[in-house]
Amino acid sequence: MKTGLQPVTQDVRYLLFDVESVADGDLIAKTRYPSETLTAAEAVARFRQDLLLSSGRDFIPYTFHVPVAVVVAKVRADFTLAEIVSLDHPEHRPHVITKHFWTGWEAYKSPTWVTFNGRGFDLPLMEHAAFRYAVSVPRWFNLGDRSYDQKRNRYNLDAHIDVQEVLTNFGATWFRGGLNLAATLLGKPGKMDVQGDMVYDMYCRGQIAEIAEYCRCDVLDTYFVFLRTMLLMGKLDLEQEQERVAAAKDLLESQAEEHPAYRQYLTQWGDWTNPWPETSPVG
Repeated sequence: MKTGLQPVTQDVRYLLFDVESVADGDLIAKTRYPSETLTAAEAVARFRQDLLLSSGRDFIPYTFHVPVAVVVAKVRADFTLAEIVSLDHPEHRPHVITKHFWTGWEAYKSPTWVTFNGRGFDLPLMEHAAFRYAVSVPRWFNLGDRSYDQKRNRYNLDAHIDVQEVLTNFGATWFRGGLNLAATLLGKPGKMDVQGDMVYDMYCRGQIAEIAEYCRCDVLDTYFVFLRTMLLMGKLDLEQEQERVAAAKDLLESQAEEHPAYRQYLTQWGDWTNPWPETSPVG
């Protein structure tokens, strides 16, 4: 069983991923409420309430999180989908997930990460996890190189394409609606039964398999939005994009018995409505 990012082809150019994480209640209890004897669950609930009162949002910062599901889509240089893997399946151990994530990236010779809003959450969380679990990533933390060659440079699209950054001109605007809106515009399901704020409670109930399946759906949405973004950038034309969408659907259908998320995704699948029935737009 494949549980990491072992190479299946030398042509993989992009690693498109999504992270599901949970707050570390023990860490929160020790650092936020050291004088109180709170359980992990009590500490998380208390911190969320404090955040809600102070900022109006109860989302706990990523620095208190650990990854519990990371799904990676391996995408070839021609933007076709090679494979989708869930790291350290079925154990989903945070330290092993982190190790596989970074060593896999190095094994593929530093391909381009692809995310939706990953610069603000997913990648910093995985960097933080590497710090926590003592995973060395010298190729990523290449701080001795020129600033525009550093992998973590915001504008280095060879290292990381955050699709939201592209669509918002690197934060100049706000992409209200997020990945759900972008995927829906393309006819894809977007958010289905599981929302991000449900993950912690699901994890506490031992529903890690369901969390990982949910993560696959976000990866699929991101892949289709990535394809359209590549069309925007002139890397694909419309016919090529639609060919890759159809090929991805064939892949999902071939693996639907193995993955409940794919079955659900396919039942809600929609095709993009093409307003250019005879010719592709050229400008």
